[in-house]
Amino acid sequence: MAENNVRRVPSGPADFVFEVGTEEMPARFLPAAVEQLETRGRALFDETLLGAHEVFAYATPRRLVLLATGVAGRQADREVEAKGPAKKAAFDPEGRPTRAAEGFARSQGVTPADLVVKAASGGEYVFAHRHVTGRAAEDVLGEALTGLLTSLEWPKLMRWGDHDLRFVRPIKWLLALYRGTVVQLSIDGVTSGRETFGHRFLHPGALSVATAADYLPVVRLGQVIVDPAERRAQILSQIRAVTAKAGGRVVEDPDLLTEVTFLVEYPTVLLGRFAPEYLQLPADVLVTTMKRHQRYFPVLDDQGHLAPLFITVRNGDDFALDVVRTGNEKVLRARLADAKFFYDDDLRRTLADRVTELDGVAFQERLGTMGDKTRRLEALVTDILRLAQAPAQGGKEARGGGAVRTLSEADPRLVETARRAAHLAKADLVTNLVKEFTELQGRMGQVYAEKSGESPDVARAIGEQYRPAFAGDEVPATTAGKVLALADKTDTLAAAFGIGLVPTGSQDPYGLRRAAQGVVAILLAADFRLSLGQLVDRAFSHLGQMATKAAEGREALMDFLRGRVANAMAETGLRYDVVEATLAAGFDDPAGAGERARALAVVRDEEAFADVVTAFTRAANLAGKAPAGRPVDPALFEHDAESRLLEAYQAVAAEALAMEKEGRYTDFLRSLSKLRPAVDAFFEAVMVMVDDRRVRENRLNLLRSVSGLATRVADLSKLVAAPSAKA
Repeated sequence: MAENNVRRVPSGPADFVFEVGTEEMPARFLPAAVEQLETRGRALFDETLLGAHEVFAYATPRRLVLLATGVAGRQADREVEAKGPAKKAAFDPEGRPTRAAEGFARSQGVTPADLVVKAASGGEYVFAHRHVTGRAAEDVLGEALTGLLTSLEWPKLMRWGDHDLRFVRPIKWLLALYRGTVVQLSIDGVTSGRETFGHRFLHPGALSVATAADYLPVVRLGQVIVDPAERRAQILSQIRAVTAKAGGRVVEDPDLLTEVTFLVEYPTVLLGRFAPEYLQLPADVLVTTMKRHQRYFPVLDDQGHLAPLFITVRNGDDFALDVVRTGNEKVLRARLADAKFFYDDDLRRTLADRVTELDGVAFQERLGTMGDKTRRLEALVTDILRLAQAPAQGGKEARGGGAVRTLSEADPRLVETARRAAHLAKADLVTNLVKEFTELQGRMGQVYAEKSGESPDVARAIGEQYRPAFAGDEVPATTAGKVLALADKTDTLAAAFGIGLVPTGSQDPYGLRRAAQGVVAILLAADFRLSLGQLVDRAFSHLGQMATKAAEGREALMDFLRGRVANAMAETGLRYDVVEATLAAGFDDPAGAGERARALAVVRDEEAFADVVTAFTRAANLAGKAPAGRPVDPALFEHDAESRLLEAYQAVAAEALAMEKEGRYTDFLRSLSKLRPAVDAFFEAVMVMVDDRRVRENRLNLLRSVSGLATRVADLSKLVAAPSAKA
């Protein structure tokens, strides 16, 4: 685990410190809270005109801290101009001030005679000028800190007793100092002072802080390391020392390290042991038990295998460390004993024997059982295998010229593997171990499938069905795993959207955004091609009457998936306008859309591409008025420029369409520049909107053909600040 944080300390004495002491806050909330507090703290010093050279935010389980250096002692005096009502509203026809003018003047602390009239956007308005004397820093900050604290956003808030404030945890004390002066404020009955508190057990008494510059040394005397970066570094250093002595290394987990960092105020690392017999359990069971349930770091031996050791971090010093070690070992022993019992008991039956039990497990109250979902998965994986285009020999997708084979045609054995994996996919949900350790679903299914005698391909697909489980997670490695994961995620999406369970704002209780991101990620990474529209249609078809809002649900889901495709493209560094231009031409094949977007990004800023943009923009401006479904009739041409444009279009189209079939989108886009001369000549010689309807519509259809060629790859009108056209 890399040390990506360093201790963050002020370069000089602190001028200001604000500490909010609370009951223990959830560790997972604190990283974001620190970031918010620092960002909003900087903004506060700017907005109050006090300035600050450095601003730091810290947090422990029991405190939030904002510390700043270079804070001015008072605001500078300044002249303020305030805009008031329009002149016609401020003065009557005789020039006397109206009530509006009097009220505005009163609010600004001036008389109506002091108001001046100035021209501004939209007309003439009255303005008030006044001299504002700067206020002392402690007075300004005393008024601003309550708003700063209550502006912080938390995943969950609480209210306690008969108090009104909603905050993450009850506030126990407030420390607020500007240099040596207490900044006076009161939040929900708690009044600020100069007292803080040390470690709950190591130094539970109050500590007095004389000045803001004394804060960090004083809390350290109270055996609190307030800087999370320093705690993290200490934990890492101690882990490395302890594991090196034991001849091993920890299983890296930055998220666990961050969580542990915010669970303690004074870290002490210790090494514990468990009975080697528990190493017979699957590694996932051991690691999950230690990391997710106990916040322990598993240890690997010099061969990279799990060792009967663990690392834990105590919130305290090394006093009676053996007693603490023994207690942690006892807790883990009990956890592992339970896991072993569940595991051994689960192995008494095969995974296939458990499938019928899924009919007694609810999927969603309006969407049947997990047994129903299993049957839909079996049908949907079959659909996917019949619809998806298999890669051609050599690893590239089949395109235009040759016969296109589906996955089921390319590998009949894959059908059996994927259907069997779908049949068994959810069976581990009714095992004892997964009921106890729900995060092991899928992974234990793979283990139990192997132990039940299923083929390695079936077992691996079961283990891959939930991937990618989070942003940045790997997609399934096997084709059967990809197909099963697509079926599982798409069924969940269609089922939810089909009954109106659409994510709104930050609310997404069914993890639909994650599922949609997973569908897109798999299709972008897969070596086969699959239509999103067909996939969604088949998923809805298997829901039948359960999808009570199928029509609107399908439309909403396709729009939802479009957004995920756009996000995935943007994350690769593609410009927003390139993404929008590409998706406007279609996103049904996400992998193909990705190729088109990358090609557009390559040629977008090339000098010759100005010709493409100019030619197709000029044609598209009128093409929208063309009647649909009518071919171009050369017999209606009245100018040679019309014939030359049609000939140029036909020649370029033949060349470009061949490139499109081969996936040569960069060449496709570059070839379109050849149409620029013919387009320019057409507009110089021809009046499109003539009175003769047949001639007019024929010319519009010609322009529609020209502009439509580019939109096979991208809608060039969506490009922002495209290169200027040549004169």
